[in-house]
Amino acid sequence: MGLRERKKEQTRQLIADTAARLFADDGFDRVTVADVAREAQVAVATVFNYFPTKEDLFYSRLDTFGARLVEAIGQREPGEPVLTAFRRHLMAAGGLLARAEAGDRDAFDRLRAVNQTIAASPALLARERRATADHTESLAAFLATEAGDPFLAQVVADALMGVHRALVDHVRRGVLAGDEPARLAADVRDRCARALDLLEHGLHAYPKEAPHVHLDQS
Repeated sequence: MGLRERKKEQTRQLIADTAARLFADDGFDRVTVADVAREAQVAVATVFNYFPTKEDLFYSRLDTFGARLVEAIGQREPGEPVLTAFRRHLMAAGGLLARAEAGDRDAFDRLRAVNQTIAASPALLARERRATADHTESLAAFLATEAGDPFLAQVVADALMGVHRALVDHVRRGVLAGDEPARLAADVRDRCARALDLLEHGLHAYPKEAPHVHLDQS
């Protein structure tokens, strides 16, 4: 990476970090792009050069996750299954929940504030869904270059990112319900492992005992 690219990345990170701090302190709706620009000591136009919308500012770390996921799968050892690389990356992910589990109360407060903000904002929920869809498409495109079958690549990407989406939703429900951080983190790891085991071993036995559903025809 050249000097120019490094400076651009540093500016992008400065803006993202500044926005995250302001959103955590004052709430998403009360912070303007101008506030972020002023605090980061850059022009408003500079903020928009890196982040087209305020929602993009809020989700900068989520976008980074998607890029790193595709990178982790692309850099796996030759012959290693995609699912193995995905499992390793997902299980190793830290973030605010991991810090909260380690006893960082500020991290848990931020995690709760972030999820309360998202849950209360249709715009942020829509942006989150779009980000997940974009990451899924990026992963599918990469897998297609390896396997040469765009259809199956899309199926695999949908399945893998579906696990991630379900875990995000589960964390949000737990945080908003006031679950204890260590218990929630352990539960997330367990659910992640079980979900990936299900993908690894196939759906042919799911559920093991399908419940009998009676449909009233009257």
